[in-house]
Amino acid sequence: MFAINGVEFSLVEVLVWLLVAALCGAIAQAIVGYSTGGLFASIGVGLVGAFIGSWIARAIGLPALLTLTFGDVRVELVWTIIGAIILVALLSLLRRGTYRRRSRRTV
Repeated sequence: MFAINGVEFSLVEVLVWLLVAALCGAIAQAIVGYSTGGLFASIGVGLVGAFIGSWIARAIGLPALLTLTFGDVRVELVWTIIGAIILVALLSLLRRGTYRRRSRRTV
């Protein structure tokens, strides 16, 4: 059993939430067209995106859309994906400027 902020999770619940975070992060990366890395990066993007998207939705007063409940925790999948899209878009703007592409010259 794991406990986060007073909510207890079983190992299966933690694995399910990590899988959901990975899927949301991967969807966001596919939509933006920028990959931040592999599986662990997708999980991180999904988790941070859940916080960003839920915070924005509550601040604007938007309703919960496509809510997934597992155990005692609810995740709003639409806002999680939107938050992850915002995060990946910001990361792509910040990181793409530091890399230069080689120009292909035709002879």
